[in-house]
Amino acid sequence: MTQPKAQFHPRFLSSRISSSSRSRTQRRACQLPAMDLELNFEISRTAEFILSRSFTRVALQFPDDLLKHSTKVVTCLRNKLGSGNKVGLFVMADTTFGSCCVDEVGASHINADCVIHYGHTCLSPTSTIPSFCVFGKASISVSHCVEKLSSYVGTNGKPIVVLYGLEYAHAISQVKGALVEAMSNAKVELIFSDVMCSIINPLEDHRKSDGLGGCLGAATGTRYSLGGLTWDLPEGRGMEDYSLFWIGPENSAFSNVVLTFNGSEIVRYDATEDRLVTDVSQQKRILKRRYYLVERAKDANMVGILVGTLGVAGYLHMIHQMKELIMLAGKKAYTLVMGRPNPAKLANFPECDVFIYVSCAQTALLDSKEFLAPVITPFEAMLAFSSGSQWTGTYVMEFRDLINSSQLEVRKRPEEARFSFLKGGYVEDFEPQENEGEDNDRALALASATEKALQLRDRNPDSLVKGIAKSGAEFFVTRSYHGLETHANSSLPEPYLIGRSGKASGYEDERSEPETL
Repeated sequence: MTQPKAQFHPRFLSSRISSSSRSRTQRRACQLPAMDLELNFEISRTAEFILSRSFTRVALQFPDDLLKHSTKVVTCLRNKLGSGNKVGLFVMADTTFGSCCVDEVGASHINADCVIHYGHTCLSPTSTIPSFCVFGKASISVSHCVEKLSSYVGTNGKPIVVLYGLEYAHAISQVKGALVEAMSNAKVELIFSDVMCSIINPLEDHRKSDGLGGCLGAATGTRYSLGGLTWDLPEGRGMEDYSLFWIGPENSAFSNVVLTFNGSEIVRYDATEDRLVTDVSQQKRILKRRYYLVERAKDANMVGILVGTLGVAGYLHMIHQMKELIMLAGKKAYTLVMGRPNPAKLANFPECDVFIYVSCAQTALLDSKEFLAPVITPFEAMLAFSSGSQWTGTYVMEFRDLINSSQLEVRKRPEEARFSFLKGGYVEDFEPQENEGEDNDRALALASATEKALQLRDRNPDSLVKGIAKSGAEFFVTRSYHGLETHANSSLPEPYLIGRSGKASGYEDERSEPETL
């Protein structure tokens, strides 16, 4: 019996299993869970997608909780593809950023033609490589869900928009049919959202609005799209006129819905625990925290831009837009690429007063309570640094919606000082450094920075507060510890000293005489 060939990579498990190397054990392993694999991982549709586009190198992206099923999926997918093809299947055992996004960076390491994405996904458009998303099929009791929704509709009376996690998309048609039958006598408007598409093609123009969260023009009325779902509302109606019914867990997708449509009444049906949750105040309380972070960002002098994705279409344009916004606001910007951020990583950049996290909508919100500096979204950065901007309660999670917005008006340096709610006094913002990039005299620039950094601050609490450092060089000068210092005035080397030798239990210069009782 010939064993299947396997190639291992630090990030990939490559599987090239030919028909001659398949054993009876592998066939039995595929046949035992065949029903579950076919339903949950959509083996037939995946094979049809690969063969119809003649892909030869396919990357299979699994999240951590589904990685244990990867070998069985590869075996059954190979059987479905047939023995006459030479398709290379590569299991991606890790992701560069969030697992909900297609890992184009990882796929490029093995020159993959496409990515098969399994599990929870944000359905963000890719930049260079097509993808086929397998949402999975989470278990749900259709009768219980219809019963909970019917009871809520009877007590509410408002029209309802039904949204759901993509893992429940397979049962929505049954829920819709049963609910229409159960409420045939009730005159309540019900709108069920639809899944846009499970196939993601590279977006040539990142300014296109298809698939973005927000309000789009439709043939009749208004079309909304968020998190891979799309639905139409009648003309003259807005989301604030509807109640939202969410089917799914309390995850990042649900948080995206709550923050985006924070003016609507929202209830959630937990299919796992079979209960209806009507209190989502904890989720809406996040808005208060985000408003506080916007005020913190207004007082920042140095801003770090965290790159949270390398595959979502338009991320480079948003990074450049954030740089321009920060520079024209008279602040210093630093771009940082570090994978998934955590407090330990960001603590290496104490000079940054605030970080802007450029990522997909479902990973943009970071709980930065444990971080040394707050982490905000591009939308919050525009509120903090744009001229005359005020938060009306509208919240935008998708950064590609901001790309489509009008030209930014950055905050100009006012003639009078600005009042800071956090510092409790007036703050004078720095002037924009227009010719900073054209200054080639590094010595004079550093000397000027040192002189400004060493200026004394007035300790009077009623006086004008002015930031000390506005660049990394100035922040370094203000530090009390600069590393090991060298004696620049002395050219002679210092004499060396001979240290102790021996073991810690008894060095050679220590007496080892036995003690006498």
